[in-house]
Amino acid sequence: MIPEDLEKWRKAGTIAAQALDYGRSLIKKGGIMREVCDAVDAKIVALGALPAWPTQIANDHVAAHFTPDPDDVSVFADELVCLDVGAHVDGFVGDNALTVDLSGKYNDLVKASREALAAAHKLLAPGMTLGELGKAIQEVITSYGFAPVRNLSGHGISQFVIHDHPTIPNHATGSTLKLEAGKVIAIEPFATTGKGMVVEAQSCNLFSVIKQRPVRSQYAREVLAFAGKEYGPLPFTTRWISKSLGLGKAKLGIRELVTAGALHAYAPLVEVSKGMVTVEEKTFLIGEKTEVLTKI
Repeated sequence: MIPEDLEKWRKAGTIAAQALDYGRSLIKKGGIMREVCDAVDAKIVALGALPAWPTQIANDHVAAHFTPDPDDVSVFADELVCLDVGAHVDGFVGDNALTVDLSGKYNDLVKASREALAAAHKLLAPGMTLGELGKAIQEVITSYGFAPVRNLSGHGISQFVIHDHPTIPNHATGSTLKLEAGKVIAIEPFATTGKGMVVEAQSCNLFSVIKQRPVRSQYAREVLAFAGKEYGPLPFTTRWISKSLGLGKAKLGIRELVTAGALHAYAPLVEVSKGMVTVEEKTFLIGEKTEVLTKI
């Protein structure tokens, strides 16, 4: 079964992979994290797609859902850096991630998530059970002496839906659900030196529109209208909104919209025991010969 708009899936995947590789080249000690995120987002546009979400950089014990504020001037030092990049063409998404170890201390941890992805890739075919995929991922990660992050997972992808069914576990769940031909999925192993669970942090800087709601302030109405028009249901960040509407309006408007239930806020996900975290991710099309969509 070949999905509709296959060429758009392929284009989005190729551009996502190119942008991820470009981002990898920019992650260096002394570099400003916000500038790297902005450069990767701009690269996606230059290549002919749009960012499916703001480029995310998660350091050390932060696993996902972090992107810098507009005034953040943090620089790379000795971090373990998880870079998560997505591109879309008319809502068809390429999703991929990798880890850069600027400390030089976590080579095995990086290899654990990378090789877990490779092990799962070898099994991808119609009829493969999700439990077997999770088991393969877990076995590789634990063979290095680390733990898979059990409450993060790979996922199906549909047009304008980044996290769709099925959920691809990173540990042996025993699930007998099977992969279906024609399905686009992301495999996303997370490995950690910690307990293997993440919790939400307090601050949020990633959002998506849930629904159009009546709101009191003019700032909130402007932000909601702008975000709905520019990003639809896909995630955005304060940094993007502030470039068009100004930082003060962006912050005030977003705060009211979250309170009103018009926006979903994605909190940074932190390893519960402050263990170090790595990730490796690619997007695949399941078929008789499984295709890697996020490839250069």
